[in-house]
Amino acid sequence: MYLHREGRKIIIISSVLLVFLGLLLFILKIDLLWKLLLISPFLILYLLILWFFRIPERKNNFNEKFIYAPADGKVVVIEETMEDEYFHDKRIQISIFMSPLNVHQNTYPISGEIIFTRYHKGKYLVAWHPKSSKQNERNTIVVKHPDGTEILIRQIAGAVARRICTYSLLGERVKQGDELGFIRFGSRVDVFVPLTAKITCGINQNALSKITVLAEL
Repeated sequence: MYLHREGRKIIIISSVLLVFLGLLLFILKIDLLWKLLLISPFLILYLLILWFFRIPERKNNFNEKFIYAPADGKVVVIEETMEDEYFHDKRIQISIFMSPLNVHQNTYPISGEIIFTRYHKGKYLVAWHPKSSKQNERNTIVVKHPDGTEILIRQIAGAVARRICTYSLLGERVKQGDELGFIRFGSRVDVFVPLTAKITCGINQNALSKITVLAEL
């Protein structure tokens, strides 16, 4: 396990503040119990920050026929819908809601070439809101599988998430499980797959990035 680079700045700042507070409490002439009570909330917050930016080591014998979860979280949507940004036709939408306690690294569900990427400014509706997929701040990436199948991945900001980090470059070739990006503090990731794909996940299922198979091509 390691800490993601997107958390480097906030971890350094919070570490300095925690050390400063500890030194300040150390020189104050108050009971040890009071010192512990005063520093405990800040220590808990610091540990939560470290927990949020954690990246666990995961290994998998990837299968090119599988579409893997691009994020940790709960599967909240599996439905046939009209995708009108890139495909302009019907696809099966699979949405994963990421709580602040989930790992927030995003990964590619399939291998292939990045043929489309677009960032949209937007609102910050709660991530499970039906309109968040079209109205919230979001980033869309399309990966073309070697067999010609195209999969769309959409990172969506939520009411708490205020920064979407995407590392995708147009024309880049990527592999299943490679890092796609990172979303800070609660959000959602949508995956749009062909109608012919065999769905292998279920509503309210807890998904793990790189591990859980959402569908088969």
